[in-house]
Amino acid sequence: MSSERYSRQADIVPRQRILDCKATVIGVGAIGRQVAIQLTAIGIPVLQLIDFDEVDISNLATQGYMHKDLKRPKVDVTAEFCREINYDLQVEVLLDKFKRSTSVGNCVFCCVDSITARKHIWDALKDKINFFVDGRMSAEVMRVITACDEPSREYYPRTLFTAQEAHTGPCTAKTTIYCANIAAGFMLAQFTKYLRLLPVDPDIQINLLASEINVSEIGG
Repeated sequence: MSSERYSRQADIVPRQRILDCKATVIGVGAIGRQVAIQLTAIGIPVLQLIDFDEVDISNLATQGYMHKDLKRPKVDVTAEFCREINYDLQVEVLLDKFKRSTSVGNCVFCCVDSITARKHIWDALKDKINFFVDGRMSAEVMRVITACDEPSREYYPRTLFTAQEAHTGPCTAKTTIYCANIAAGFMLAQFTKYLRLLPVDPDIQINLLASEINVSEIGG
């Protein structure tokens, strides 16, 4: 049964490599929830979910939560859903904000909503993990930044501009579930490249409205 489950992705997601991974998803909102679901589906053996928030009414349209989930912790709801996909999955939940002392897996998916939080997470984990990918989104624009080797680890801090430099749009134009799904897919694509020992794309920017994609080179 287990071998049949992953048979159609065998050449894309190396089974032995993924079994050595514990994935931590920090932030289980629009992008993070989709990342957790996709990681579960491709066979991550251990999944850690970190978020302090509960499901509210605005999350139903933008993050894919259900009405019955209202007022429940996002980590608990997402963990239950992931277990439905794979009963053998080991899920750890942390109903809290990420702290410097927080123990995480060797592969981290950063899905938080502020540059300040990203910088805090990177500074705490940059020397402790093997793979790091950061998903960012505003309306129909997304950015996926990956750090898993020396050049990309040196590049990533350059993307951590100050909060004052960040673009701030209206709160009604920040999140769409379809953009979140696509961003999560690009994050997983970089992860599977890492598993296959292929070069990753350090910085991908996509504008769905304009149908534009830009892949930055290191040093570019």
